[in-house]
Amino acid sequence: MKRLLIALQFLTALPFKIRSEIKEEDYARSLVYFPIVGMTIGGTLSAISLCCGFLPVLVLGAIVLIFSAFLTGALHLDGFADTCDGFYGSRPREETLRIMRDSRIGVMGVVGVILLLLLKFSLIVGIPRDILWRSLIAMCCLARWTQATGCLLPYARNEGKAELFIKYARKKDIVIGGVLTIILFSALFGFKGIMIFFVSLFPALLFIRYAKARIGGMTGDTIGAVSEITEVSVLFSILTVGSIWT
Repeated sequence: MKRLLIALQFLTALPFKIRSEIKEEDYARSLVYFPIVGMTIGGTLSAISLCCGFLPVLVLGAIVLIFSAFLTGALHLDGFADTCDGFYGSRPREETLRIMRDSRIGVMGVVGVILLLLLKFSLIVGIPRDILWRSLIAMCCLARWTQATGCLLPYARNEGKAELFIKYARKKDIVIGGVLTIILFSALFGFKGIMIFFVSLFPALLFIRYAKARIGGMTGDTIGAVSEITEVSVLFSILTVGSIWT
C-alpha cells in the first residue's frame, strides 16, 4: 500500500499522506504501480466523459483536458514544456540541463504546450464517443508505464526529484507493469488493442533513446515529456489503427 501511495503522490495532485517510514528503494519499487495509477486517472476521465456525454463534442473535449490537468497538477505538461525549451537547438548537454531546470518557461515551451494541447484536443474530439471512454483509460495507463520504462535509463543530473525512482529501478517491475498494460489494452480493444499498444509505444521509445543520446539519460522533465508524447500517440493510434482494422 505504501508504494502505491508513493506512485499516487508522484503522478497526481491528490493529497495522499504516507504515515509509515519511506526507504529510498520504495520510490523505485512504486514503479510497478504506475500503470495502475494510470488506470485510475484514466478511469476518472472516462467517468467524466460518460457523465458529460450529453454535451457538444467540443465542450466535452475541453472538459476532459481540464480535468486531466487538474488531476495531475499539470506536472507532465510542465516537464514537456521544459524539455521543449532545453532540447530546442544544438546546445551542449550542460546548457540543455540548465535551461530545463530554469523555473521560467521559454518561447519553445509555450509553443510546444499549445501545439500539444491542440493536437490532444483534436484527437479526443475526433475519436467516436462509443470508444472514447476506453481510449482515455488506455491513454493514461500506457503513458504512466512508459514513464516507468524511462526510469531504466541513467539519471542525467547529479540530484533531483526523479533520482530515487531511477537509481533503484528494476526491470522486473517494468516488465510486470508492461504485462498488465498489454492485458488492459486487450481487454479494452481485443486483438486491435495489442496493435495499438505497440504502435503507441514506438514514439515513446524513440524519444527515450533520443534523450539518452542528447543528455545521457532521463530527468524528471523528460519523464513527464514521455508521458505527454505517449498520450498523444495512443489517441492517434486508436484513430488510425482502429480505423484500419475495423
